[in-house]
Amino acid sequence: MRLERSRRMAQHRIIAVTGPSGAGKSSITHGVTTLLPQLRFSVSITTRKPRALEQNGKDYHFVSDEEFRQLVSDGKLAEYEEVYPGTFYGTLHTELARASGEQPMLLDIDVKGALRLQASYPGESLTIFIQPPSVEALQARLRQRATESTESMRARLQRAEEEMHYVNVFNAVVVNNSLERAVAETADLIRSFLGTQ
Repeated sequence: MRLERSRRMAQHRIIAVTGPSGAGKSSITHGVTTLLPQLRFSVSITTRKPRALEQNGKDYHFVSDEEFRQLVSDGKLAEYEEVYPGTFYGTLHTELARASGEQPMLLDIDVKGALRLQASYPGESLTIFIQPPSVEALQARLRQRATESTESMRARLQRAEEEMHYVNVFNAVVVNNSLERAVAETADLIRSFLGTQ
């Protein structure tokens, strides 16, 4: 029994929270880290510009297009995706290397990135798809942000509709029609995965 526990603690333990833009991934991951302080938050790398109040190294690692391409060329990214034309997101291998049974890694990443991690870490990862209650609710949330141009909003909504088709390929689905409930449900899924429930 002790040997089994030590094996489990030595494994990578990776939890990827994913879903379309505006579904509430970031709000849910922040809520979950409050409930489960042992989780380490993986800081993604991106070529997009910081939004108001976002801090480099805390919310994202903000890099230039050239720097991102160099990281890809050097094999330093575990996964990456051109989420919108000219805008790349990815996860550094060094972030995932910190994941363990005692300090599992929590990621807030795009749908295709989560699929790649699920394939790369079978048995060591949990992927949770955050589903908005409806496309209309998603549109309303994106509009409330007031950070998108009309063109950017259209691109996000089009991608969101495409990403909704992947809902059934992940380990679990949480419908975010109440943030408090969605955070609690996500935390319960993670506790079950970690064997701490």
